[in-house]
Amino acid sequence: MNLARALIDVRPLRTSPLFRRLLIGRTVSTLGSFMTMVTVMFQVWDTTRSTVWSGAVGLAQALPMIGIGLFAGAWVDRADRRRVYLLGNAGQATCSLLLAVQGFTGHAPVAVVLALVAVQASFGAVGAPAAGVFVPRLLPKDQVAAALALNQVTGQAMMLLGPAAAGVVLGWWGTGVCYLLDALSFAVSFASALGLPAMPPVGEKSRPGLGGVADGLRFLTGHRVVRGALLTDLAATVLAMPASLFPLVNSERFDGDPRTLGLFLSALAVGGVATTALSGPVTRLARPGPVMLCAAGTWGAALAGFGLTTSAWAGLGLLVVAGAADALAVLSRTTIVQTCTPDALLGRVTAAETIVGQAGPQLGNLRAGAVAGWSSGATALVTGGLMCLVVVTAVGLSTPELQRRGGPAGAGQPPAPAAG
Repeated sequence: MNLARALIDVRPLRTSPLFRRLLIGRTVSTLGSFMTMVTVMFQVWDTTRSTVWSGAVGLAQALPMIGIGLFAGAWVDRADRRRVYLLGNAGQATCSLLLAVQGFTGHAPVAVVLALVAVQASFGAVGAPAAGVFVPRLLPKDQVAAALALNQVTGQAMMLLGPAAAGVVLGWWGTGVCYLLDALSFAVSFASALGLPAMPPVGEKSRPGLGGVADGLRFLTGHRVVRGALLTDLAATVLAMPASLFPLVNSERFDGDPRTLGLFLSALAVGGVATTALSGPVTRLARPGPVMLCAAGTWGAALAGFGLTTSAWAGLGLLVVAGAADALAVLSRTTIVQTCTPDALLGRVTAAETIVGQAGPQLGNLRAGAVAGWSSGATALVTGGLMCLVVVTAVGLSTPELQRRGGPAGAGQPPAPAAG
């Protein structure tokens, strides 16, 4: 295998100027969003010195996504997705501008800051399902996985760069400038989507309100492949999410050394970025089902191994493997969802996938903390990893379609419009 085929597949960047512009806008806005996430946490902690208020930041971001997501998805499946996406971007930019105003004029009450964060997350919950239809509408089926890999690797890179950039900007210019840069990043994302064609649903439009949500849920529970993909993701996050255990395991096994603690999350990120950057063979393979099952199982096994090891270097190596497996599992799951879901339902299914991605890790950290409370961090890791492996195996055995490929070829794929 030559190096070009081993590296991430960049055909979508060459064949679709529209996707190329969208990727640039998405990358810039993701950088701004991570900067704002760090800035909000810094401001809330600096104002209150309270871990309760700091924890409320995560709730302000997650609850709107969970509460609004499915209804937003039903709306997206009745409307022009391009307009909905632009509305979501404009709303998020406005919230960032208001955060910048309070950052420049003096600290607003923490409740006001969190309210703005929640409103911004609500607009994000509207825009995310709309964005979920762009890749399968702009690109041929054989390039969907490659495009999703490009989205993923740029997002991971911004996850590494954004917090560091926020620290520099906060140190030099303060919270207002950070928020203002985020608002400008949404403006770039908005401009990148202006050239998209109209994207109404292909097929029967969603029913309004609860009826449309119910139709989406019926599809999710009835489509074996999509259901299996989301169950696999829930198994990986709810049963084996390790982040909340890192401080405890570091104290139990590595004498509480802050250097090892800082490397734990970095090791996960390194594994994810490196694997996505070398995802060319995986995306060209066009077998997302087996890849997802193997990757999710590897994630669980690697975290169980991390719970057993007493060597810092071996532990970091296992976390790199876990991060790599997680990246492949996420990429494969998203490919399955976007290629197996009819266009008319894609907004609702993307919303459900986003909710799973938001709620799963939160529940996983809660589970891990509860188990560790009556046992140990190592026990929580080992049992969680093994349970993940068992559930993923059960999903694979009960869904033979996932073992073969991951869904019928071309399922839910409308014809791609001409790139402009």
